Amino acid sequence: QVQLVESGGGLVQPGGSLRLSCAASGSINSINVMGWYRQAPGKERELVAHITSLGTTYYKDSVKGRFTVSRDNAKNTVYVQVNNLKPEDTAIYYCNLVGRGVVYWGQGTQVTVSS
Repeated sequence: QVQLVESGGGLVQPGGSLRLSCAASGSINSINVMGWYRQAPGKERELVAHITSLGTTYYKDSVKGRFTVSRDNAKNTVYVQVNNLKPEDTAIYYCNLVGRGVVYWGQGTQVTVSS
């Protein structure tokens, strides 16, 4: 089993920044993909960004240039730096790990962008 714990969400004004963290623990395969999804009220969960254990990244078009995903393999932790936040970025952000074909989810952290 793998456990994922997110942190770093909160209330921020438009144009502000946050850094979300997700620490994984348990039986973690060294070859995996860790990423961030988000779900806004009334909308489906969507992939925001992910990073492989080798450092290859993917970003949703609407966050390119504003979000930066990174990871520390020694700490089994993935981060996402979110800059120039917009009201439409308001959502619950979920950490995700895919390894050996199994998908794990964190409990989510709320990000609210409002003045």
